[in-house]
Amino acid sequence: MTPPVPSLRFERKLESPSGLVIGCDEVGRGAIAGPLAVGMCVVDLTKRRRMPEGLRDSKLLSEARREQLEPVTLRWSVAHAIGFASAQEIDRYGLMAALGMAAHRALDELRMLGVAVDEVPIVLDGNYDYLGRAVPHRLTVHTKIKADQTCASVAGASVLSKVARDRMMIEHDAVHPGYGWSRNKGYGSEEHREAISRLGTTDLHRLTWLRAEEERASVVALPGFDDDGRQDDAMRVGEPLVSAVLDVD
Repeated sequence: MTPPVPSLRFERKLESPSGLVIGCDEVGRGAIAGPLAVGMCVVDLTKRRRMPEGLRDSKLLSEARREQLEPVTLRWSVAHAIGFASAQEIDRYGLMAALGMAAHRALDELRMLGVAVDEVPIVLDGNYDYLGRAVPHRLTVHTKIKADQTCASVAGASVLSKVARDRMMIEHDAVHPGYGWSRNKGYGSEEHREAISRLGTTDLHRLTWLRAEEERASVVALPGFDDDGRQDDAMRVGEPLVSAVLDVD
């Protein structure tokens, strides 16, 4: 089945006095190394700017195509921000809390850019509002399953956050050679797993996830991820069942 072409139809139905809308998506959920990223792409609905041609959910695009789309998407948006949560934070607090931390940081960055995030509707990919739990004040969040495939603002956030995280992992590959991060971007490819067996882990590995995989290996065969992280949202392996009150300032 051919994926739908994203548009701004959903966004235009939302009440927004300023005419702005924020698309939000996460990247790196299924990786076994590296940070989790939450991207936000601000679009001005009052301006008839043409949506970047070929803009899609980042998981449906090749790495080369994402790189091509990034500068076009930056020009199309009026502001953007990307927040990160480290592997240590994921291990300590759990995946959902880490999502909230990364989102909080992205929202703070948008505020610094002059975006009144409290007054702008946010379209969040998925059916769970981790944004509302991450900040002490009220946000207008609209969750939507597969918003990264149908909503242009969210597709933009997906591309921007994916490109930023991939570049970060390529930089980390130079510091920690042997794991193939420039190719697998921290996902659990065969090359990456074999390197862990030979070299051990680094401070960028999500240790709770790796331990959980080891514990489950004798029970079920875990699906891997290809070198481009195509199963980014496919599995939530080893998420610690931890809830915490976080100071993310």
